Amino acid sequence: MPRLLLAAAVGLIVLISIALPANAQSSAQKDAVGKEPPPDVPDAIAVPAGLEVVLLAHGSGSQIYTCQAGADGKFAWTLKGPDAELKDRKDKVIGHHSAGPTWKLNDGSEVTGKAVARVDALDPESVPWLLVNVVSNGGKGQLANVTSIQRVHTHGGQPPGYGCDESHKDAETKSSYTADYFFYAPAK
Repeated sequence: MPRLLLAAAVGLIVLISIALPANAQSSAQKDAVGKEPPPDVPDAIAVPAGLEVVLLAHGSGSQIYTCQAGADGKFAWTLKGPDAELKDRKDKVIGHHSAGPTWKLNDGSEVTGKAVARVDALDPESVPWLLVNVVSNGGKGQLANVTSIQRVHTHGGQPPGYGCDESHKDAETKSSYTADYFFYAPAK
């Protein structure tokens, strides 16, 4: 029995030693080309075929809301827009996300988009996940060829459930949030 356990342990060590360099190599290759795998998302916010991730940015900031009367005359918090820093995976600030919605990178490139699909976040206190189609591009940096954006892995950002009525018309509130933004361009 001890020989069988020893043989199994040696076999396991050999398997681990073979697997680790392969994983380390694929991670190094991923870093070298800067490619990010696309996130697992519901079909409703999947990007069209033929696109690849060209940038992953982590957004951290606020969703800004104003108190407005709806068509039915009832007051509710209405999204004015985001105000968030965009960071890379090394936590370096690479740009800013604002109303439009617009994403501007420090390299001079920018995109403005329009949300075309959404799914509720798993946490009801979090803003929904989105698929955004780009309607305009500017600059010659990383966002120059971007055509689609996904907002996923959201945390927070929903407006409060109180404080918006006729006496607070046009009042503004901010709700902290974080999200991951995947930027897609045609595959090369």
